[in-house]
Amino acid sequence: MKKNYLSHFLLVLSVCLLITQQVFARTEGELAAGMVNPGHTEKPAWFKVSFLDLFEDVEEATAKGKRLMIYYYQDGCPYCKKLLEDNFGQRDIADRTQEYFDVVAINLWGDQDIVVGDKTYTEKNFAEALKVQYTPTLLFFNENKKIIFRANGYYPPEKFSALLDYIGKKQESKISYQDFMAEASTQPSTGKLHDDINTLPSASVLTMRDKPLLVMFEQKKCNTCDELHLDILKRKESMDLLSGFDVVVLDMWSDEKVITPSGERTKIRSWAKKRGVKYAPSLLFFDKKGEEVFRTDAYLKAFHTQTAMDYVLSGAYKKQSNFQRFVEARADRLRGQGIEVNLME
Repeated sequence: MKKNYLSHFLLVLSVCLLITQQVFARTEGELAAGMVNPGHTEKPAWFKVSFLDLFEDVEEATAKGKRLMIYYYQDGCPYCKKLLEDNFGQRDIADRTQEYFDVVAINLWGDQDIVVGDKTYTEKNFAEALKVQYTPTLLFFNENKKIIFRANGYYPPEKFSALLDYIGKKQESKISYQDFMAEASTQPSTGKLHDDINTLPSASVLTMRDKPLLVMFEQKKCNTCDELHLDILKRKESMDLLSGFDVVVLDMWSDEKVITPSGERTKIRSWAKKRGVKYAPSLLFFDKKGEEVFRTDAYLKAFHTQTAMDYVLSGAYKKQSNFQRFVEARADRLRGQGIEVNLME
């Protein structure tokens, strides 16, 4: 009898264990599938785990002789993926970033609380307050808890590397970023200013216009400028959109004088510095009144360049202040028309 009871007990136990294994296996599989975002890119393990009290983060970084870098991201962002893999994937860049900075990641659409002094925001509300329009956006704090530099979008490795040295070595009190970058090494390029697309009667007078104005601040030794003009702007959709603007390409280091859209006469390099132009190429969009309404000042491929032009040309910027929302809506609209959308071509 005892033997029968024991056999029965072992049989029941085996069945229970089998059922439990199946349930856990299914649950773990469902959880894994639910937790994995197809657009998610894993951040480096050396990023700081923060309670998102930013001033406290600044103090902790300062105590270690570092500065605080805030990295705004969103899942599915191809430029965030490039930053994490192409930039931080290089050992030299990763090492210098860790030497100079504590890096804190913040989700553009997140709901976690962020404390900044005596104010509390959600991640997305803080982005709105700062008018973050691109991911990645990098914010650099100094020891006095002030944002001293902002990179609106992706910087390729060579330009990102120079930025690390500029902020990490605290050069801002000695030289302007524009002048620092003028001396920084650049990638091989044509060495040409692509001003053959200018449409204004005079590139030095930017006040007489029938269309919105697109000013491209560039430099001669600039491989990203070459890519913009020799590839992106030669595509049919780009040319169609570009035809809606008065266009002028300016050398951001030039001492030549221009009359700006607001009627001010000044050197081009002085105007670029006054407007905070930090990246080549930077595309600044002005309305017919001469007011800047939008800009792109980081590395962009064709889709986002075209979307920026469409954002201004269509007047969507007047109704939709969040460029990322417009990007999503435009991509969905194009897909609905049967047009393939490739963000990185």
